[in-house]
Amino acid sequence: NISSQELESISGTGKNNRLTKTDLLDHLQNRKTTSNSNIVAPIKKDVQTTPIQQVAKSISGADEIIEMDRMRKLIADNMIKSKQISAHVTSMLEVDVTNMVQWRNKVKDDFQKKQGYKITFTPLFVEAVAKALRDFPMINISIDGDKIIVKKDINIGIAVALPTGNLIVPVVKNADELNLIGLAKVTNDLAVKARNNKLSFEDIEGGTFTLTNIGTFGNAIGTPIINQPEVAIMSTGLVQKKPAVIETPQGDTIGIRHMMFLSMSYDHRVVDGMLGGSFLRRVGDYLENFDINRQLGNNY
Repeated sequence: NISSQELESISGTGKNNRLTKTDLLDHLQNRKTTSNSNIVAPIKKDVQTTPIQQVAKSISGADEIIEMDRMRKLIADNMIKSKQISAHVTSMLEVDVTNMVQWRNKVKDDFQKKQGYKITFTPLFVEAVAKALRDFPMINISIDGDKIIVKKDINIGIAVALPTGNLIVPVVKNADELNLIGLAKVTNDLAVKARNNKLSFEDIEGGTFTLTNIGTFGNAIGTPIINQPEVAIMSTGLVQKKPAVIETPQGDTIGIRHMMFLSMSYDHRVVDGMLGGSFLRRVGDYLENFDINRQLGNNY
C-alpha cells in the first residue's frame, strides 16, 4: 500500500541508491509512528544525494511538461555525481579498422547461419578492450577513499539504449576468458534482454570498465562520462570510409580505408595522461592489427 509518489520519497541505501528490504521496513515503521500525513523518509547519514538544480522557468501554453521517470532521475543523479567525483580527462585516437570491417563482411552470413544471430562490431571491440586491460591492469581499478582497488576480474559494461530513451549498462563478466563466439553470444543475449526489460541485477552489477558505441547513432566522437566507481569509459565512433596514407615497402600510397575514432574519458586522480594514452593506443593497435584471415570455428 505504498503509492508511487511515496515510493519516490524513500531514500535507498543500496548500490546506486537502490531500495533494500531494510529501507522499506524502516519506512513502514516510521509511517506507523508519525502523525504527519506528509511523510518524509528519514535521510541516512551515509547516503549523499545530489538534487537536480532548478532553473528559472519560462513556459508557454504550447510547451509540454514531462515528468522524469525514476530511471531517468537515477541516471541524472549518477551523471552529476560522476562529474563531481572524478577529474574527467578525454583522449581521442583515430584508428584504421579496415581489416576488421572486411573480416566481418566476409564471415557475417556464415556466422548468422551457424549461430542464429548477427555478429556486430561490439564483441570485436570488447575483445580488444579486454586484451588491453590485461596489458594495463591499472585501468581496471576503482577508488575507495584514498585507496586504489585493482580488480582481478575484467568485467566490461556495454551501454545499451532502451526503447524508452534511457540507458542501461549490462556487464560481460570475465570478458578476457571468452573467445569471440562466447563474446558474441553474451553481448547479443544481454542486448536482447535489455531491450525486452528482462535484465537481472546480476546482469548489471560488477562492471570494471564501460564501453559505449556512439557510432550506432551516426556520431564520430564523444566525451563519455565515467560510470562510477570505475575510472575509465571508452566510446567507439562511426566507421567511415576516408582517404588515408598507406605505408608499404615500396613507398607510401593513398587509399580508401575504414576509419573510426576512439574516445576515452578517464579519472585523472589515478590515471595520468601517459597511462590513459598508452592504454588507448593499445586498444587501437589490437583493432588495427585484426587478422583478416581469422578462421571461423570454435576458437575464432
